[in-house]
Amino acid sequence: MADAYIVEAVRTAGGRARKGGLIDVHPADLGATILNALVDRTGVDPAAIEDVIVGCVSQAGEQAFAFGRNLVLASKLPDSVPAVTIDRQCGSSQQALHFAAQAIMSGTQDLVIAAGAESMTRVPMGSNYQLHAAAGVGIGPWPKSIQNRYGVAEFSQFHGAQMIANKYGFTREDMDAFALASHAKAAAAIDSGAFKGEIVGVETPAGLFDTDDGVRRGGTMEAMASVKTLEEGGTITAANASQMTDGASGVLVASEAAIKRFNLKPIARIVNLTVTAGDPVIMLEEPIPATRRAFERSGLSLNDIDLFEVNEAFAAIPMAWLKAIGADPAKLNVHGGAIALGHPLGASGTKLMTTLIHALRAKGKRYGLQTMCEGGGVANVTIVEAL
Repeated sequence: MADAYIVEAVRTAGGRARKGGLIDVHPADLGATILNALVDRTGVDPAAIEDVIVGCVSQAGEQAFAFGRNLVLASKLPDSVPAVTIDRQCGSSQQALHFAAQAIMSGTQDLVIAAGAESMTRVPMGSNYQLHAAAGVGIGPWPKSIQNRYGVAEFSQFHGAQMIANKYGFTREDMDAFALASHAKAAAAIDSGAFKGEIVGVETPAGLFDTDDGVRRGGTMEAMASVKTLEEGGTITAANASQMTDGASGVLVASEAAIKRFNLKPIARIVNLTVTAGDPVIMLEEPIPATRRAFERSGLSLNDIDLFEVNEAFAAIPMAWLKAIGADPAKLNVHGGAIALGHPLGASGTKLMTTLIHALRAKGKRYGLQTMCEGGGVANVTIVEAL
C-alpha cells in the first residue's frame, strides 16, 4: 500500500466562544482561511486539490447547507474543487484526515485537504437538534429503541465524564490540578513562540487574531475550587473541562507522486489509522482500547512513541488514558490541551494533529500518537512519523 504524507499542517488560534477574538467571523470564512494557508504555504496549484474533507459537528445555521463546500467557495480554491462535510463528533476532522489518507494510500487520489471548522459562538453546541425540539419538530436523536436498549433517556458526555472520574478514583482536586497544569503548559508554549509556525492569523473586524485567548495565567487551586460542579454531588466543573471555542484547522495530505510533481516537502508520514467503538453510555473511555488496537496493528509499542496528544474534553479523559495505558505524563499534551487552548469540536482533530507534528519536529522527535474521545462511544487514533 502506498504511503500518505502530510505536507503542511495549520490552525487558527482558538477564540473563546461568545467573548473571544473570532466571534464576528463566519465559520465558512474561518475555514477558508485554513484552505488558503495550506495552498499558500506549499505553493501547490489550488486546482490540483482533488477533494476537501471537512469535519463539523453542529451542522446547522451558518454551518449548514454543504458546509465543506462553502469553505471552498469562500476560499481562493477554484470551484472545480469538491468538498464534503463529515460528523464523527469531536473526532470529525481527525476522521477527515483518516479519509484523506485512505484516499492517498489506496491510490484513488493524490492531493486531499482534511480540515475542520466550528464556531461555537455562531452555531452553539447542540443547536442542530435543540432548535427542532423547541419548535416541537420530531422526538430528538434517540428513539425509544435506543433508550430501551441502553436504559437511558439520552447520551450525555457530562455524565460519561463523571462516570470515568468515579471509575478511576479521580478527586476534584486531582482534576483541577491537571487543568491548572494544562493552562501553565499552554502559557509557556505561547511565551516561547512554540505555536508561531502552526497558527494562521485570521482577519477580523478588530484586526488580526493570532493568539489563543482562552489561556488563563496565574490560576490557583483555590480559584478552581470556587467553580460550581456541573451536577449536584459531582466533581466535574467547567474549570476542569474543555473550553467552548471558535476555530479551524487543516492538513494537506499528499502521495509520493504529488510530492515529486509539485516539489513538496513532507513533514510527516501516516503510520497508522485506527477507529474503534464501545459503550455509548460511559462514552468517553474508548481512546483506551483504541490506543491498544493501534499498537497491535502498527507493530509499535508505548516506548516507541515520543509525544502524545489526547484530547482534554474533560481532565478525567487523558488522566484515565494515562492510568490505563501507562504512558509517561511528560510526553502528554506538552503544550497544553483543550482545557486551556479550547475545543472547537469539529476542528479539534486536525488542530491536535497540527500541534503534534510541529512539536515533534521542533523537539527532533520521531513518532507521535493522537487520540480523541467522541460522542456515541467512538475513538480515533492516528500515529504519525515526523520527517
